[in-house]
Amino acid sequence: MPTVPSASPPDDNAGSVDVTALLERARAMSAPVLRAAVDRLAPPMDTVAAYHFGWIDAEGRPAAGDGGKAVRPALALLSAEAAGAAPEAGVPGAVAVELVHNFSLLHDDLMDGDEQRRHRDTVWKVHGPAQAILVGDALFALANEVLLELGTVEAGRATRRLTTATRKLIDGQAQDISYEHRERVTVEECLEMEGNKTGALLACAVSIGAVLGGADDRTADTLEKYGYHLGLAFQAVDDLLGIWGDPVATGKQTWSDLRQRKKSLPVVAALAAGGPASERLGELLAADAKSNDFDSFSEEEFATRAALIERAGGREWTSQEARRQHTVAIEALNGIDMPALVRAQLVALADFVVVRKR
Repeated sequence: MPTVPSASPPDDNAGSVDVTALLERARAMSAPVLRAAVDRLAPPMDTVAAYHFGWIDAEGRPAAGDGGKAVRPALALLSAEAAGAAPEAGVPGAVAVELVHNFSLLHDDLMDGDEQRRHRDTVWKVHGPAQAILVGDALFALANEVLLELGTVEAGRATRRLTTATRKLIDGQAQDISYEHRERVTVEECLEMEGNKTGALLACAVSIGAVLGGADDRTADTLEKYGYHLGLAFQAVDDLLGIWGDPVATGKQTWSDLRQRKKSLPVVAALAAGGPASERLGELLAADAKSNDFDSFSEEEFATRAALIERAGGREWTSQEARRQHTVAIEALNGIDMPALVRAQLVALADFVVVRKR
C-alpha cells in the first residue's frame, strides 16, 4: 500500500466558521434563480424537476425535501468573494453548476439502478426512465442559458469552463460504468475516473464565481486546483459511505456500491494490496462478475465482501487518501491572495467535506 502523508494541521480561523450558515446562504441566494430556471421547462418536465429538487412530493404537493448539501453553490459564491467581487456575482454560476450536477444525478440514478436519493424514490422510479433522461438533458441546457443570457465576456469564459467540466464529468461516468465490467482497475485509473466524475465539477464551482466576478485565468485556475483536489477528497469519502455508510444518513441501501459492482477506491486499493484477504476478495469479485444470481445475494454475502475490503486495507487507505487530497486542496489556496475570512471559509468547507456522514 502506498504511504500517504498525514493531513495538514487545522486552520484556527476555519474552526470558527459556521459552515451550516455558509450552506444556508448559498441555498437562499441561489434558490429563487434556480426555481425560475426550472419554471421555464415545459410540462411535465417542470413538475418532474421540482420533484427531483424536493420542492414537491410524488403527488405534486409542496414539500420541504432535502435538496442536497449545497456545497457547490457555496463554493461558487465564495469564489466570487475570493476574486474581490460581491457574492451576488457568483449566483448565476452557482445555479448553473447546480443544474449540471442535478443533470448528472438524474442520469446516474437511472444508469446505476438507484431507487433512492435523499431518502425518496428517484425520478426514474416515480416518473419513468424517459422523464429522467429528458429532464436531465433540459437541466444541462438551462445551465448554459443561465450563464449566456448575462451577455458578458465573463459569462462566455464561465460557460467554457462549465462545458469543459461537464464533458469531463460525462467521461468519468463512462469510465465508472466500464470499470464495473472489468475484474481489475488500477488505483491510478480509479483516481482519474473520480477526478473526472467529481473533481471537475467541484473545480468549476470554485472558479466560476471568480470568473463572473472578473478574475483572471491564473486566479481561476488556482481555485480550480483547490476544487479538483477537494473533489477527490469528497469522492473518497463518498466511496467509504457507499460501502459502510449508515442508510439512515445516506438515504441509500446498505452496501450500495457493492450491489452495483462499483470499482470504487476502497475496492481497488484492497485488490492492489496483496495478501490473503486481497486474493480472496479478487476471487469473489471475479465470480460475482459472472454470476447470474448476483441480484439475489444476501446481506451476509455483501458483508463478507466489505469485511475483506477492510481486512485488506482498502478502507484505511481510502480514508488516508481523503485526508491527503484535503491537504493538497488547502495548500492550493496559498497560490492566490484573498480576504482572510474567505480563505477560512474555503478551508472550513473542505473540512466539512472530509468529515461528513452523508
